[in-house]
Amino acid sequence: MKIIRLLILLLFFSSCNDKKTNEGLKTVQKADDNTIEVAHKTDLEVYDFDGFQKFLQKKDNKVYVINFWATWCAPCVKELPYFEKLNEEYKNKNVEVLLVSLDFPHLYDSKLKPFIRDKKIKSKVVALNDVDANTWIPKVDENWSGSIPATVIYKNDTNKFFEQSFTYESLETEVKQFLN
Repeated sequence: MKIIRLLILLLFFSSCNDKKTNEGLKTVQKADDNTIEVAHKTDLEVYDFDGFQKFLQKKDNKVYVINFWATWCAPCVKELPYFEKLNEEYKNKNVEVLLVSLDFPHLYDSKLKPFIRDKKIKSKVVALNDVDANTWIPKVDENWSGSIPATVIYKNDTNKFFEQSFTYESLETEVKQFLN
């Protein structure tokens, strides 16, 4: 029994290890069996809520679509292509999409960055790392239960909050209301 507890503790601590990885490098095998490392950097800005709050308060006549998501959230992952499509189709119409990852910090290098790279996400992605969710969640929206996916759409002082999944059509409909 003690051995099992010890193994569980070792697994727990090893999974929480904040190890540095070569995430910014991609190993490529050349024809002559020599390997080289080619830079393929996935930058990730990480904020606590105080640093992140600036993204919720811009007043520059642009429409901001801020989606809270995580790689472990199936409905979040399912709707990400809709945010990507919106970002692509509306980038020249004064609309900016921001994807806010709520993934666990110890998984940034092993899960989040590879996910961003593998899915070829072009929208800006930031990570929100603030353990005091009971304080910052109501600052995003007082009615937010904390469930994800969740989205804020705003322009200047007008905003709408959605604690739901979107289809592309429903997302586009909401954004168009801010463009009129």
